[in-house]
Amino acid sequence: MQSLGAKTFLFPTPVLLVGTYDEGGKPNLMTAAWGGICCSAPPCVSVSLRKATYSYSAIVARKAFTIGIPMESQVREADFLGLVSGRSVDKFAATGLTAVRSTLVDAPYAKEIPFVLECELVNSVELGLHTLFVGKIADAKADQSIVADDGLPDIAKLNPFSFDPVHQGYHGTGAFLGKAFS
Repeated sequence: MQSLGAKTFLFPTPVLLVGTYDEGGKPNLMTAAWGGICCSAPPCVSVSLRKATYSYSAIVARKAFTIGIPMESQVREADFLGLVSGRSVDKFAATGLTAVRSTLVDAPYAKEIPFVLECELVNSVELGLHTLFVGKIADAKADQSIVADDGLPDIAKLNPFSFDPVHQGYHGTGAFLGKAFS
């Protein structure tokens, strides 16, 4: 194998929409790729953000955030949410997304995003350029359009996409390959 050096290469890398309120109550969404499930019991998710981001200070102030998983059809909106800062742009207005106030945590999510995790901040770890925020999942919400007959989210109906950190592109989920743990 060829050595590539110490790089942030991991495949697939999720596309996460981080929802926060700033100190004044303005809702914001930010696209992030450094994150994922980090604990089973209690159920927790992590996301790593730079201190320079608008969302960083909002998570610190409000002790809460949401994680939305966009569909392939929402790739343009997700990309835009990662290109501009909520300090200067109302991202909900610019994308046409609708802010919904969580009833469980002090953070918003977008009504049009079909899968959302509502999280209360339980830990943060400064790692260098990024701070890892760990959120205890208070609830997972799924739009009925992505729910399977068993009442649970269906990845094929959600049709999420991932980020390629090497070539900086987006990729779809792909075909079903087989049953796990069988």
